[in-house]
Amino acid sequence: MDAYKFIKDSIIQGKFEPGARLAEETLAKTLSLSRTPIREAIKQLEAEGLVIPLKRGVGVRNFTREDIRQIYDLRTILESYAAGQAAIHRTAEDLERMQDANNRYEKVIQTYVESDIDRIGEITEVNQEFHEAIVAAARNDHLYFHISKVVVVPLVFRSFYWYNQFQILQSLEVHKTILEAITNQEPERARIAMHEHIYQGRDHVLTNFEKITSPS
Repeated sequence: MDAYKFIKDSIIQGKFEPGARLAEETLAKTLSLSRTPIREAIKQLEAEGLVIPLKRGVGVRNFTREDIRQIYDLRTILESYAAGQAAIHRTAEDLERMQDANNRYEKVIQTYVESDIDRIGEITEVNQEFHEAIVAAARNDHLYFHISKVVVVPLVFRSFYWYNQFQILQSLEVHKTILEAITNQEPERARIAMHEHIYQGRDHVLTNFEKITSPS
């Protein structure tokens, strides 16, 4: 079993709760692996900001309300700029990639079930593909690097986890607006739509903040 994927998925889904200590020995026994791949996986997750050093070992990163505000403030600056740049630089291949991701997003949310971990995991992945396609269309490798550092997948996952049917369908409509603006090469409209989209996600996470440390 892939140690990195197992640990990351467990953090994203809340199986390893914020603040929990990750013991290499326990993980090695659980996965029937040596401690070397566990250690390597933890180093990668630490670089991604999902785990942090403790006095002994490492633990799952805990987020404060201020952390969430700062993370989403950076995301909206970077991703709204990316959307505007994508509207300028996009190619036919970029549009096809974005449309394909959003079609799959629309398909998977039709079977959305609140609190269904597997389904929400799939929605999170397809949503990320849509956003990554926009960043790729912006034609700025430095932008991609910085966005990858502030897209904290556990927060995105929990946001979807707390959505109701209306809210998840509303997110699809915003995707369509962003895609239409990029298709029509309207950078300011694309920028504004993405800006609001990210802040809606932030507000939703903050509204449900108390649940972060006690996932269902």
